[in-house]
Amino acid sequence: MAATNADRAVLELHVSDMKQLFNAMDPAPFRERDLDPNAEEYIVGWARETPASQPLGLAVRLSREPATGHDARTLREAIHEYFLQRAHATRQKLRQLLRVGRISLVIGIAFVALAIMVGEFIAGLIGKGSYGWILKESLVIGGWVALWRPMEIFLYDWWPIRAEARLYDRLGEMDVQLLDAAVVRPAP
Repeated sequence: MAATNADRAVLELHVSDMKQLFNAMDPAPFRERDLDPNAEEYIVGWARETPASQPLGLAVRLSREPATGHDARTLREAIHEYFLQRAHATRQKLRQLLRVGRISLVIGIAFVALAIMVGEFIAGLIGKGSYGWILKESLVIGGWVALWRPMEIFLYDWWPIRAEARLYDRLGEMDVQLLDAAVVRPAP
């Protein structure tokens, strides 16, 4: 259930206990445990639908156990840590992609230069009036195709990854509240 609280978009989750939010197979201590994949997918999907400039909030309502101050701090820290780690991992992925793009660009430019030189050499040997120009142009086209991947990286592939990292930053900074089942949310 999503709501708007002043300027903040708030997602309200109802769970029986806090453990439902976290991956049961993760052996790490509770604060460092990964979110349950379904919970993460739901939270991230909701956050993608909110305007990028709008702050986010998460209200977790427990139905079986009372919410304590310690539990609230632990939940807040765990969720913040999880999404900030995801933001860091996504930025590492972006750095790796740009590194591959730079290396591919150098290789592609060198290949284009070599293809042009070889094409000119072959066209000079065979002559301009025969099939030499077809071979020359084929090598030049092949050289330009070698630049396809670096151009794809630098024109299209990097910005969705950067947007994902920014989304994880927003999620890592969102206000997280833990509520008892008895606590009634005030009407907007």
